[in-house]
Amino acid sequence: MATQLRRAGEGERLVIPTANSVSARGIARRVHRTLLAAVVILLVLPAAAMAATLPVTASAAEPPGWASTADLRYGDRGRTVASLQRRLVRLGYLERSRINGIFGKETRDAVVALQGWQQIQRDGVVGPQTRRALRHAQAPQPWLRLRRALEIDLARQVLLVVENGAVQRAVHASTGASSPTPKGRFTVVSRLRESWSRAFQVWLPYALYFHRGLAIHAFPIVPDQPASHGCIRIPLENAPFVFKAAPLGTPVLIRGARRVSGRK
Repeated sequence: MATQLRRAGEGERLVIPTANSVSARGIARRVHRTLLAAVVILLVLPAAAMAATLPVTASAAEPPGWASTADLRYGDRGRTVASLQRRLVRLGYLERSRINGIFGKETRDAVVALQGWQQIQRDGVVGPQTRRALRHAQAPQPWLRLRRALEIDLARQVLLVVENGAVQRAVHASTGASSPTPKGRFTVVSRLRESWSRAFQVWLPYALYFHRGLAIHAFPIVPDQPASHGCIRIPLENAPFVFKAAPLGTPVLIRGARRVSGRK
């Protein structure tokens, strides 16, 4: 009986390895497929990660702001707006920290400054003519290459901040309408972060006085055309930069006006 049991046990042991060997082959095939899948993932994922970290070019994503066929305006968002902002930064109309893909007030002011300098309609909208201007524009150049100066072009309604003979920033401005802003060469004779205008009962932030009570100053509303009583209005967001760049004695150069094209 014991012999039969041992033989039966041996028989069972003979059957069990055969089943295990079949199962092992199946497992081996599954392991092989799993390893192949893992190798593919290891090869593909780094390439995908690398592609994700590469900078987006115009050919790989949306066209740059000046190549887009759609108009860009206040309130728009996205990569095309960010591309437009980068272009405005390179041309000197916008601060680099303002690249955020949002067409807000500062981007609109920068577009208006570009349009003014290019002498096209100043409406703050990036339409066909503005896109052409962006495509071919060069950074503004100063009238005189002084070590430090503020230059105002009455025709273009643009203020240039000049340092070491180069333009550091081109700013949208609005000059005198009812009382024209005088032309000529002046200097900054007074600087006040907050100046009270007795004549007009209004505060003038970041005021740089240069001639008989006339000043370059910040204002909440800077229209796309001359609108002041002789002062030079600039946007609140640009005013701290302009104020810091113009200590007492800074030359203020104001050029004469010419007619600006009304084409879009």
